[in-house]
Order: sequence, then structure tokens, then C-alpha cells
Amino acid sequence: MVNTSARLLQLLSLLSTRQSWTCADLSAQLEITERTVRRDIARLRELGYGIESEMGPWGGYHLGPGTSIPPLILDEEEALAVAVGLRTAAFSGVSGSDQAALSALLKLRQVLPARIADRLGELDAAFTHTARPDDSQISPALLLDLATACRRGERTQLTYRDRAETTSTRRVDPYRLIYTGRRWYLLAYDLTRQDWRTFRTDRIIDATATGQATALPDPPDPAQMVSTGIALRPHPVRVTIRLAVPADEARRLVPLTVGVHHPDGDDATIIDIGGPDADGLARYLLSLGRPLQILHPEEVRQAFLTRTQQLLKDNQ
Repeated sequence: MVNTSARLLQLLSLLSTRQSWTCADLSAQLEITERTVRRDIARLRELGYGIESEMGPWGGYHLGPGTSIPPLILDEEEALAVAVGLRTAAFSGVSGSDQAALSALLKLRQVLPARIADRLGELDAAFTHTARPDDSQISPALLLDLATACRRGERTQLTYRDRAETTSTRRVDPYRLIYTGRRWYLLAYDLTRQDWRTFRTDRIIDATATGQATALPDPPDPAQMVSTGIALRPHPVRVTIRLAVPADEARRLVPLTVGVHHPDGDDATIIDIGGPDADGLARYLLSLGRPLQILHPEEVRQAFLTRTQQLLKDNQ
């Protein structure tokens, strides 16, 4: 005899296959009494499934909106299609959905039957995307391994290639994966350096879980740490400005990945910005379209004045 849980899943699966079922049809399909069907429908409603009923001789039961998001019943092809869709969203950052899509994909892959997981792995090996000229691609399997280590709190050994193309082995306690709209970063506690570090995931060659639990001392804000690290990366020229706008507006004008912000009272913000050269920074500052003061260096101030004077001359 089929137990109650299995019978509820069978009932739910039947309800999802067509628009409406009569109580008699469900009774015949499940080989149970109509009274048991009505009792099982009530149980599913308690679990959050929006099962609606229509009265009359031609009435029946059908799935509708629920009060919460209940578990879904997917066949193999549907599960594979959902996994592929989540993978695409996670690796493209569509509409800011990357973090949620990666989390959902991780949950789904943990429960996929081996045969479906193998098919998804074959797709991962076959799929690629056109990266920007200065971007490297990251293996979906590697990114999911890192996400799993963060989720489980499992110490991991990384084989990492730095900016100078030097390869090293790092023992880390993974904490979070962060997507900036362009690249994925791993925030982890580096056990060798005894400090928090961010790692570009496209520079991680291999990640091996050690089976040891992580020990995370006072984790920093992941987004803030990655943004500051990107903004402070080496540049030939850096400029410090005082922008005459509040901190919230300053962050909209100059993203945290572009400049490091320091509030200067309620109506101004000090920002440190890096760039390729003085003239390039001057062009960027002009594009902000807000009152500002260049605090230093002098070469950027002169480049800025030269460009503003040329604009005035061109419009006289």
C-alpha cells in the first residue's frame, strides 16, 4: 500500500498534468476512495498548494496560486530545462538575478538524479560564451564547487594564478561569491596570510574541498570589500575629488567599483578614483556633470582646466 507522502506526491503530479480533474477521475487513477482524495486535497492546501475546486457535475480540482512557494514536481526534461535556464541566468547576470540563480541552481543540482546531473555536465562542457576581450571564462562546475564550499562552510585548497601570472596554493575558508556585473569574486579567509582576501574566480585553476569546517573570524561586508578592492586596484594615475553631493547620490554617480567614497558632511563626498592618465580622468570628471573640486594631483587639475577652457572656447 502506498504511504500518505508518496500518495500526495502522486496526486500533485496528476494535478499538474491537465487543467482539471474530477474527484472520481483522481480516485480511479490513484486507486483510492473519493473521501481519501478530498482528505489529501485538504492536506496539500495546508502545505501551501493553491488547489482550487469548482462545483457542479462538470466541476473538479485544478492547481492555482498558493499562499507560499511549495515544492514543485518536475519530470526529467523539465528539471534539465530549469537547470539550464538557471545556469544561463547565473553566468550572464541578467537583471541582477545572478546570485539568486546560482543559489537555486546549487540547490537543484544537489537533488538531481545522477543521469540528469550527467547530462547537465555534458551541456556545461559544450556551452561557452563570448567574453570581453580582457575577460577570462570560468568553468561552471568550478563556480558551483566554490558555491558549495561557501554554503557548507568547508575549508578549501585553491590553486590560484595572480595578476603577475604566478601560481600558488592557498588554503582558505570560503565565505561568499560576489558578482560585479562583469566578474565573479570569492571572498575567503586566507589561512596562510591570516587575513580576508578576494579572489577572481577566473584565476582559480582548481578548488578542492578538504572536509574541514571553516572558522570565520568576524566576516566583512562582501560587496563592500570587493568593490573597494576593485576601486583600489593599481592605476597609473589617481585623483581625489570633493563632489558636492550627498553620499547616496555620489554612489550613483561614481559606483563603488570605480571610486572609494568618504562622506564629507551631509552634502559632500570625498572620492578617490584611478584612471589610465590625467586626460582620461579629466574627461570622466566632466561627464559627472556635478560641482566638484579636484584636491590632488596637480596634473589632473591642469588637464581638467584645459578641457573646460576648450569647451568654453568652442561655445563662445
